[in-house]
Amino acid sequence: MASGSAVVTDAASATRGGGSYERVTVNLTEKTARALAEAVSITSDSKTDTINKALQMYALLQRVQEDGGAIYLREKDGAELERLRML
Repeated sequence: MASGSAVVTDAASATRGGGSYERVTVNLTEKTARALAEAVSITSDSKTDTINKALQMYALLQRVQEDGGAIYLREKDGAELERLRML
């Protein structure tokens, strides 16, 4: 297995608290682990909630692009609006 690759090593579906979930195990690169820690620090969300939100956002951004839309980002007030391109 390549170093830093994301691999589902354990998948199990279950229900808890009225909702269902799927348990997966992934290997994060160092850079991704730092990004996760930063996001958790900024939001005070759990790692699980942060990853769930990140995947939902990723799917939304991909869907917008697939449908011919565009995503724009402005880093600060007054900064130029930049088009975001997902690879």
